Amino acid sequence: MSARRVKQPSLSQLRAFAAVAEHLHFRDAAAAIGMSQPALSGAVSALEEALGVQLLERTTRKVLLSPAGERLAARARAVLDAVSELMEEAEAAQAPFTGVLRLGVIPTVAPYLLPTVLGLVHERYPELDLQVHEEQTSSLLEGLAAGRLDLLLLAVPLGVPGVTELPLFDEDFVLVTPQGHPLAGRNDIPREALKELNLLLLDEGHCLRDQALDICREAGRTEGAPVTTTAAGLSTLVQLVAGGLGVTLLPRTAVKVETARNTALFTGCFTDPAPTRQVALAMRTGAARQAEFEELAGALRGAMKRLPVRVVGAGH
Repeated sequence: MSARRVKQPSLSQLRAFAAVAEHLHFRDAAAAIGMSQPALSGAVSALEEALGVQLLERTTRKVLLSPAGERLAARARAVLDAVSELMEEAEAAQAPFTGVLRLGVIPTVAPYLLPTVLGLVHERYPELDLQVHEEQTSSLLEGLAAGRLDLLLLAVPLGVPGVTELPLFDEDFVLVTPQGHPLAGRNDIPREALKELNLLLLDEGHCLRDQALDICREAGRTEGAPVTTTAAGLSTLVQLVAGGLGVTLLPRTAVKVETARNTALFTGCFTDPAPTRQVALAMRTGAARQAEFEELAGALRGAMKRLPVRVVGAGH
């Protein structure tokens, strides 16, 4: 590469040339960008020298673009526009709750908490471009690690290195039964009742399935007790319950949405301490937006006090 081609044009030179190309008049171009006319002329001459191309045809009456100038004027404008966008993006990055936030949510949380999350973001953070991705826990964690996702809303603990959890709330599980079931509507169900029930669970891969199985094991349920796995979502599970195929466990936040549509469904509560799950935000440890995510977690705790949950503190 020759020494002439190594020399790089400056943004000031490109700006001067773009102004002249637009106005085809040195005085008007100089006024448009707040530069003196001699400085503008010098900048354009320096650009021609740096590029090794004549950009303008100067006459005593007017300024014309050379054929090369015609082509390069569009390139110069594109470069200046790109630099402007870069500066705008940098300014947005300095301002919290602006730009894109890619939020991953598990299916057993999304339908019940997203109305609260979206309402909060719309009201308090209108400049935030929230993009929601509903996936199972393993896929969400892969997305977080790869940088495809920025923040997760899911059940914890995860116990994953490099992931920091910001707890939001604890919620109880309730037993959903069909009408006429011996435990329908009771408020004093002992955990031991789970030992022999015909329990319907979600498919493999859902963390709620694993949590339910853990609860059953703690209650003394043996591995051989019948567990029917036929549902990919909670809506299907409760309809199977309504049809008399068994019972299931639902987190409290899901009860209103999933049982209100069918009068054949009843809920029962466990005696204290009831089985629970904790829901949290999760981020990459040391994330650049950590302070922003911590503030969002605090705002969500306040918004979620209206839900049937026990909000936990930031230091929980």
